[in-house]
Amino acid sequence: LGIIPARLASSRFPAKALSLIAGKPMVQHVYERALQSRYLSEVLIATDDDQIAEAVRGFGGKVRMTSTDHPTGTDRLAEVAWSEPAAIYVNIQGDEPLIDPAAIDAAVMSIREDEELAMGTLKKRIEDPADILNPNVVKVVTNLAGDAIYFSRCAIPYERASAGTMTYFKHVGLYVYRGDFLRRYPDLPIGPLEKAERLEQLRALENGFKIRVVETEYESLGVDTPEDLERVNRSEERRVGKECRSRW
Repeated sequence: LGIIPARLASSRFPAKALSLIAGKPMVQHVYERALQSRYLSEVLIATDDDQIAEAVRGFGGKVRMTSTDHPTGTDRLAEVAWSEPAAIYVNIQGDEPLIDPAAIDAAVMSIREDEELAMGTLKKRIEDPADILNPNVVKVVTNLAGDAIYFSRCAIPYERASAGTMTYFKHVGLYVYRGDFLRRYPDLPIGPLEKAERLEQLRALENGFKIRVVETEYESLGVDTPEDLERVNRSEERRVGKECRSRW
């Protein structure tokens, strides 16, 4: 089950879920792309806002109303998981209108065959050196089996010799959960690492659960500001233009 958590209240960009991209609300773009995943049996939008719910029903999407008290998207998913049974749940960010369905499939496959894995997610090789020191770009390091060791806003690992040969990876915020784990998640203790970094995935690591991390070429393009929205609109205009030219 793919779940897209969507809120109207956003500190940096209020009402961004309903911002228009090529004439459609952003949350509709995410929903339609998620439907193209090969491994999702169903997709729904989880929200605490009536305006979003009305918009979703307007374009024929499936919506579930949830509590207004959830501190994270994962907590919102956990509420849905109690009423919508599934073996695997996928948390699809509602502010990534250009999400690649293949990235969703890769995340699902990361835990599908290993019952010991509670969660799965993605990482992307960092190409821009500025991203390594950018605290808004979350970095991840993994062990040799591909399981997460740590997520941080800092540059990890620290390359002491400064040889410039280390490869850094940024975390792509697409999460896959086993059903039993997701329903337990809100009751897990919040540890000092999650409090310090303000990264909800650290709750799983601090409580001893494995997170499998798979490398992807998908370049996440989230919308956090009006400037991001303009960039996505330009990207979508170029895509539509290419499709029109190919038909001719």
